[in-house]
Amino acid sequence: MNFYSQQSANPLIIRYQLSFITSLVFVTLFLALFIEIEVWNIIQKAISDAYIQVTTFVAATLIIFYSLEKYFKFDLSSSIRNRPYFEIVLASFLGALPGCGGAIMVITQYVRGKLSFGSVMATLTATMGDAAFLLIAKKPLVGFAMLLVGFIVGLVSGILVNKIHGPDFMRDKKSLSIKLPEKKEFYHSSKLDVFWIALFLPGIILGIFTAFQFDLDAYFSRFYVDGLATLFGFFAGSLCFFMWLWSFIGGFKPKMSSPNETITRRTVSDTNFVTGWVIIAFLCFELTVYLVDLDLKLLFSDILYFVPLIAVLIGFLPGCGPQLLVTTMFIAGFLPLSAQIGNAISNDGDALFPALAISPKVALVATIYSAIPALIVSYGYLIFFEL
Repeated sequence: MNFYSQQSANPLIIRYQLSFITSLVFVTLFLALFIEIEVWNIIQKAISDAYIQVTTFVAATLIIFYSLEKYFKFDLSSSIRNRPYFEIVLASFLGALPGCGGAIMVITQYVRGKLSFGSVMATLTATMGDAAFLLIAKKPLVGFAMLLVGFIVGLVSGILVNKIHGPDFMRDKKSLSIKLPEKKEFYHSSKLDVFWIALFLPGIILGIFTAFQFDLDAYFSRFYVDGLATLFGFFAGSLCFFMWLWSFIGGFKPKMSSPNETITRRTVSDTNFVTGWVIIAFLCFELTVYLVDLDLKLLFSDILYFVPLIAVLIGFLPGCGPQLLVTTMFIAGFLPLSAQIGNAISNDGDALFPALAISPKVALVATIYSAIPALIVSYGYLIFFEL
């Protein structure tokens, strides 16, 4: 594999990613010795929990999802273009798929004049972005229920918008001749990917045992090895985090995972993205509780009526990072399900970026419109099931 890219400002660093990233992980371990012991234990445990309890299951979910996608070989984009009467249904289905790929596909077809504005509404309302992988991995029943809710709400929203405004609402004919901006590509070392998978294999075993409430550190301590599971999770989690950051250090934006890449490459890339934000979220929670002595669960329970609104407003932010934070807070028990529902419906994930680049007005209107069903459904659930 060719590791050199002319776009790179640091070709040497890009070539030797495995050596540099492994060195950074060990440097982090060394620096940890100079941190206050209690703070260090919190950091170590948070990163370890993020990897063992979240990353391993996200990776397993992605492997299954990408394998099905590759071997079924069904061109959903072509199906939308050739069946205009069913475009709303298919657009909502694409949006409901875990990840942002399906929604991005719909957005790009809209700005090229292939689909209606109702399809844009359907897919943006239905999509939960990369946060869906995290929710499915940690709470499968809730995760699949959210996908179903997103599909139904997206379908209804798309049909209503087309009936009210018509399929060509806000279409800018000038945008039809504009090509979508291409992101810089960042080439990863295949050796680093193999090392990543080598860590994942024992990691998923640890994750399964942890899910069944086995105290692995206590088990390994019987063999005079203290904290072995936590140390492994910390090392593997730190590796994922540094791999996620490495593209930015090299001056790149990671290229979007596509079906043309190998299942391994897609799994490593997308899992690292989710892991990076989950680690940040875990650290924020734990360090805030420690430093401020703040009970976040009690705080949100005191402002319960405003929590779904806050989650919906966070959904306005483009990208999947903020939405992963909300989902992590829900999984950790800090946010109610109504907040997760509101955020899942209102957020557009990475699908909002192509729309913002080509037609900002359309992106703004579609985002605002998606808040209407998000508020209705989230507050409906709050009123009938959580109060």
